[in-house]
Amino acid sequence: MGETEKIVDGFRFLPPGLTAWVRKFIPDEEFKGFIPWTPMAKPLSQTILALVTSAGISLKKDPPFDMEREKREPIWGDRSYRAIQSGATEKDIEVNHLHINTNYIKQDINVILPLARMAEFEKEGIIGCLAPTAYSFYGFQWQNNDFLKEAIEPISKKMKLEGVEAVLITPA
Repeated sequence: MGETEKIVDGFRFLPPGLTAWVRKFIPDEEFKGFIPWTPMAKPLSQTILALVTSAGISLKKDPPFDMEREKREPIWGDRSYRAIQSGATEKDIEVNHLHINTNYIKQDINVILPLARMAEFEKEGIIGCLAPTAYSFYGFQWQNNDFLKEAIEPISKKMKLEGVEAVLITPA
């Protein structure tokens, strides 16, 4: 293995039963394609950073993620996304997700979307700047390419407008 190759164990933290179930849907062959890896263009201390989570966070003023349809259609996941202002706290949000315990997030948003921690990092010069908008989507997208068009594409366009240079993703 060359110095630039990375090994990722996507099952490292999953329970064995869930790992076995997920592996049933993955072809039993080694991936031979190229996985892009882009090094940072400049130091993190000079970079505009955005946060993204799959925890199903919405602002109280926005519609919640649709869990009722998923209850009726178990392999469907809400394909929309929500924009969260960088100053938001747990007082400003709702969390709707059928696959995670949302109680801790409702008590402290920073356990999954570390807005306050990143603001501190900005003041300390660890990051250049926290983007004004963070994004949340519903992290259950089973074989759903429409999600890329309906959520990821518009999120990436908005990030580009805000000058985002790096993204920290916190999976739920």
